[in-house]
Amino acid sequence: MSTQYNFSQNHPEINNIQGKVKVTDLISRLNKEKKIEKKRNLALGVAAVSAVTVFGIILTI
Repeated sequence: MSTQYNFSQNHPEINNIQGKVKVTDLISRLNKEKKIEKKRNLALGVAAVSAVTVFGIILTI
């Protein structure tokens, strides 16, 4: 077993010998990142609203 990490096996889109970049790959990667960011923003928003709600309930007690 080698301790060297084989990057090209886990990321086949980077294993491009000619050095060309496919625009469709970039667009699909951008769309994936947007979806992930939307989920993170939603989770952060829910957490913030929950914290404000709990704080408001505690203040009314």
